[in-house]
Amino acid sequence: MDLAFLHPLYERPGPWASVYVGTSRPTEATAHERSLTAQAAARELAEQGADEATCRAVRAAVDELRNSAEPHGRALFATGGEVVLDPPLATSPPAVTAQWSALPHTAPLLDLAGEDPVCIVAYIDRRGADFELRGALGSEDAGSVTGRQWPLHRTSTVDWSERHFQLRVENTWEHNAAEIADALAVCQEETRADLLILVGDDRERRAVHDRLPQRLHDRVVEAPHGPGSRLLDEDVERTRAEHVHHRAAEELERFLAARAPDGEGRAAAVEGVPALVEAAREHRIDELLIHPDGPDTHRGVWIGEDPDQLAVRRTELKTLGEQHSWSVRADDALLRSAVATGAPAISVAPATPDDEVPVGGLGALLRWS
Repeated sequence: MDLAFLHPLYERPGPWASVYVGTSRPTEATAHERSLTAQAAARELAEQGADEATCRAVRAAVDELRNSAEPHGRALFATGGEVVLDPPLATSPPAVTAQWSALPHTAPLLDLAGEDPVCIVAYIDRRGADFELRGALGSEDAGSVTGRQWPLHRTSTVDWSERHFQLRVENTWEHNAAEIADALAVCQEETRADLLILVGDDRERRAVHDRLPQRLHDRVVEAPHGPGSRLLDEDVERTRAEHVHHRAAEELERFLAARAPDGEGRAAAVEGVPALVEAAREHRIDELLIHPDGPDTHRGVWIGEDPDQLAVRRTELKTLGEQHSWSVRADDALLRSAVATGAPAISVAPATPDDEVPVGGLGALLRWS
């Protein structure tokens, strides 16, 4: 997950209100229920010590969601009486949560908004293709391409003129497949889609697949649907979920390989809070890996005003010359450091639902050993 959009959260000192609200399954009573949710969230924050202005801002923002048609929900981050950031969620949170702390509680975003692969669904036939952009927040038209319209159909005769005609049909198919592949590549580049789902008969899908640029081949999925059929939402969601699992498994495999020491006893990955804190202070985190259920994620660490001012013990910050310090969750402190240095982060929960990898739930690939 690219964390750049979180920069506004670390440009203010805090403390912060962090609220996660689901908006799925609307009913006739939804507006009233969400109004009650807004009151409960504000009350919970006030009980944790939040100022009145910030509680009011959160209550108003949650209350505005009562008429929302968003399929999953939003995260709200507020301080000083203002909601600073409210990103939409790609997955509904299991419950409404409200937290008041020195840092914004951004760690849940890795699972609720982090891996949201966008798909281009290409409905292909011999004449061209229609493109549809699909993601967690819905679908939209992404254009179309029309190839040569004649000749398109073979004949069953075998005289020379008909064989010549069939060759022209073959040429038309190949020409159209190339045009579709070119248009699909441009569409992917413009939308930055993570996946390309090709729908059509076997031959047409394969012809387009083969003509796509090599850089896109590992993004392509061919859907087993016949000509004219449309992909159901569950088909797309299954493909997106498989992509998320595959991506997490790849990064976990990289991490497991990197944490083994080389011939000089140096490792390119670390795990555990003390090692990660040291790596964050030295700006060595290249990618942060988090398992949200790991015990180290909510372990307390100490931070100063700057992202690289963090320590396992409060006395360490004083040694570093930091006069002001706050106790925060380890995952949130490490995410702040990752944002400051441009490092991405990923939840490995899809690849390790029952295993505690990395140890304690926190690990990192390093920029240098």
